[in-house]
Amino acid sequence: MIGEWLDIGWVNEIPVRGSRTVPVEGGEEIAVFRTSDDRIFALVNRCPHKHGPLSQGIVHGHSVACPLHNWNIALATGEAQGEDKGCTPVIPVKIDGGRVLICRASTLKAAA
Repeated sequence: MIGEWLDIGWVNEIPVRGSRTVPVEGGEEIAVFRTSDDRIFALVNRCPHKHGPLSQGIVHGHSVACPLHNWNIALATGEAQGEDKGCTPVIPVKIDGGRVLICRASTLKAAA
């Protein structure tokens, strides 16, 4: 059902190895990432360490490096990698006809 998903735009509007952000009214911004192999991931735009904006980090493989302290966050799970501990909420994503859709319920839950 399309009402369960928010259409946030075309895949090609997200830069390869980059991101774009989606504001959430009354909640936390969502960062949507595109990897070099054209996979799309979405996380709350907040590092679990010091709440740095993950959308401003460098995407490498299927991870993003936080711009504040270089914590590496797995895009698929939101988990900090290596010695670091913490997790950022993951927002389910699907692609339909080249359009990026994020799960409405998860977006609202992350905003709560």
